[in-house]
Amino acid sequence: MSPIIVSLGNPLLDIQVDPKEGPQYLEKYGLKSNDAILAEEKHMPIYDDIVANATVTYVAGGAAQNAARAAAYVLPAGSVAYIGSVGEDDLKQTLLSANEAEGVQSAYQTQPSPARTGACAVILSNHDRSLCTTLRAAEMFSPSHLATPEISELINNAKYFYIEGFFLTHGIESALEIAKQASSRGKTVVLNLSAPFIPQFFKVQLEELLPHVDILIGNESEAEAYKEAAGMGDATLAQVASTLAAMTKSNASRPRLVVITQGAESTLVASSAASSSPSNLAPEDENPMTYPVPKLAADKIVDTNGAGDMFAGGFLGSLAQGKTLNESIEIGHKLGQMCCGQIGPKLIWPKENVV
Repeated sequence: MSPIIVSLGNPLLDIQVDPKEGPQYLEKYGLKSNDAILAEEKHMPIYDDIVANATVTYVAGGAAQNAARAAAYVLPAGSVAYIGSVGEDDLKQTLLSANEAEGVQSAYQTQPSPARTGACAVILSNHDRSLCTTLRAAEMFSPSHLATPEISELINNAKYFYIEGFFLTHGIESALEIAKQASSRGKTVVLNLSAPFIPQFFKVQLEELLPHVDILIGNESEAEAYKEAAGMGDATLAQVASTLAAMTKSNASRPRLVVITQGAESTLVASSAASSSPSNLAPEDENPMTYPVPKLAADKIVDTNGAGDMFAGGFLGSLAQGKTLNESIEIGHKLGQMCCGQIGPKLIWPKENVV
């Protein structure tokens, strides 16, 4: 079968440091406990350092790749494909194996040696995670890959497109090509803000893509960063979500949804549609709608890395199945919480029925 969801992002291998050892690396490399950054020169030694000196776990990562695996969790095998750029190395093989095991079709662009597959140092501490990424081959992605027969066919046949915000740091041309084509054909484009530095430092690229976006997903920190970048003063989270929902849209026939998660707190969903809209993708009552998150006992939380990606993928996979907005949010919450009980951005296998 041809995938109905195509996900686009930066393929990374996560190198996770044991939570008991995490704080010393936060201090050593000047990292915040709950943040996501691109590595600067001063951070580059961290990758070899943690491999040599810390207790580490290797997990297939990259925000859109995590979300793709979550969407595949709730869909039949072969429903999801993932596009990104990797090196010809053992890290690529690890990512390929993880995708294959979880029913995701890898549609990588492979860069020749000496390019290396991207990596992310994941420093865990007190239920927080600090992500420090070196993109390597991931930022070498070129739009020419989209024109190859195999990838062009994937894009033509898919109905949903998921783009991670991290990709906008280097791949806005490719993201725009996919989003414009999808929007013009009435397909659904989903964008995840991914990290506060995207609206802070890549606001131009974000606002270039946003007109073609049907569903925007982010968390409270990312929404706060957008509020500051846009000069919205003391606007509430609900006002930020509603403002983003109401921005210009190229496919005006479908309302834009803005989904803002707040970890263990409630999830907000704002819609550009009038509350009376019959659309399956529009809140039926108040706008924004508030969806409580079921309580998760502290002893059930092993690691929050990837929980937001798993929420997003579960949410999207459910929508692609034809579930309602309410059902899709609920399934997203279930996968986000399931991820919190694992080490790294992973779900429980064999699959549990969450639909």
